[in-house]
Amino acid sequence: MTEAKRILFTGGSGKAGKHVVPWLIDRGYRVLNVDLKPLDHPGVDNLVADITDAGQMFNAMSAYAGFDEMEPGTGVPTFDAVVHFAAIPRILLTSDVETFRINTMGTYNVVDAALKFGIRKVIVASSETTYGICFSDGQTDPHSLPLEEDYDVDPMDSYAMSKVCNEVTARSFQRRTGADIYALRIGNVIEPHEYERFPGFFETPETRRRNAWSYIDARDLGQIVDLCIQKDGLGYQVFNAGNDDCSSNLPTRELIDRFFPGVPVTRDLGEYEALFSNRKIREVLGFSENHNWRKYVK
Repeated sequence: MTEAKRILFTGGSGKAGKHVVPWLIDRGYRVLNVDLKPLDHPGVDNLVADITDAGQMFNAMSAYAGFDEMEPGTGVPTFDAVVHFAAIPRILLTSDVETFRINTMGTYNVVDAALKFGIRKVIVASSETTYGICFSDGQTDPHSLPLEEDYDVDPMDSYAMSKVCNEVTARSFQRRTGADIYALRIGNVIEPHEYERFPGFFETPETRRRNAWSYIDARDLGQIVDLCIQKDGLGYQVFNAGNDDCSSNLPTRELIDRFFPGVPVTRDLGEYEALFSNRKIREVLGFSENHNWRKYVK
């Protein structure tokens, strides 16, 4: 029997992490959740630690996941991958400078410690806000549609700026070490109970303009993380993490004409295809969504 891969997961107690971690455990991974608050879920190992403290992150990378790992007497096993989700999750929760500090220094500390311990796969949570529409002052049009990974990201807020900085940090560490480091630009995370909000989205589609109607089912995000762990040899990559369609019952062309008139469209789009494109994760990682909103919304 193959030994379970060990995953160090930061931020597993957060909105997205509390769904992604169980997905990984169900697929046979051993997961150590590093967070300020433990995740109460069967099979999860927890370590309370602060990502902004470099010493604590170095300790976490060399930690036993549980007492059972002490039994062989062969020392602490190495983690097979690190998944870094821990962060201040948006603006307007704390000061802008604190949001930027925690998110950027936390990411530096986690990636630095992982690579110095010889871990060759790191997955970092970035954000759809990097495209510069979501938290802009006033209504901002994108340069072009759909939003894809080669877009020249240009946000104006502290949260999205921190995520752009984290992508550059990840790319720099990858160049230095040759490890695989993948940044996931995660769309608006939808938990299973939140599909009850979609009828309201349909009645007021303008309220979803700021995130270009993006969404990612938290369980499908688990699949994406799993695919990233499995896929080796890509070096540094950025992936949009979103579902296939817009979070709207309007056709994509109608959304563009009503809310983004005059914005260049760079390729043909399906009738309801997401403007926050997931084409790359489908083609490169083999992602196939399991949780389209139409399964849950009448």
